[in-house]
Amino acid sequence: MRLRKKWWARPELEKSELFIPDAKELKGKWHEEFKNNNDIYLELGCGRGGFISKAATKYPDKNFVAVDLKDEVLIYVLKRLQEEEIGNVRITAMNIMGISDVFQKGEVKRIFINFCNPWPKERHKKRRLTHTKFLEYYKQFIEKGCQIWFKTDDDELFEESLEYFKESGFSFKYLTRDLHSEDFKDNIATEYETKFVQMGIKIKFLIAELN
Repeated sequence: MRLRKKWWARPELEKSELFIPDAKELKGKWHEEFKNNNDIYLELGCGRGGFISKAATKYPDKNFVAVDLKDEVLIYVLKRLQEEEIGNVRITAMNIMGISDVFQKGEVKRIFINFCNPWPKERHKKRRLTHTKFLEYYKQFIEKGCQIWFKTDDDELFEESLEYFKESGFSFKYLTRDLHSEDFKDNIATEYETKFVQMGIKIKFLIAELN
């Protein structure tokens, strides 16, 4: 779905301390931004913020950084965070290809990738957020033991992502092709996930850990 340009979105975002205009300026300084030494969790492609708001509420002892490309999406995230009075989240607009310039080695302890674009055409597969190309970006700022939590409704993306993770030196701590048939207590459902489950679509999920 194409979002209509909201020219007022950026000025509204910049009024809030929860929005980071240039995340690269905080490389190595994220704990100073949050004013604590709590672990930092990163969501790549946060959509309208359903997941990140629930996660931040569930884990108040963690810090969260949510990334999406467009201000028109992030303005919804900001409104949700403000309405729910959530303070342990920062949001930023950027192309995820530049994510390795945003964090220092070891600054991020966990990455969430929820229902990213599957890019099914062969010539587009390198755009997948789980592709080895992107996993190598992430490895520039994560350390051994860091986990990536990945969920999707797309069978092909999931199966090919298994190979991406293996090739990039990750092992699987949890893996299921039907998440909602299992008793995984730490799941936080996204907006897309709820819709897919209602449609009878099985949710694929894995936890990959860097070796």
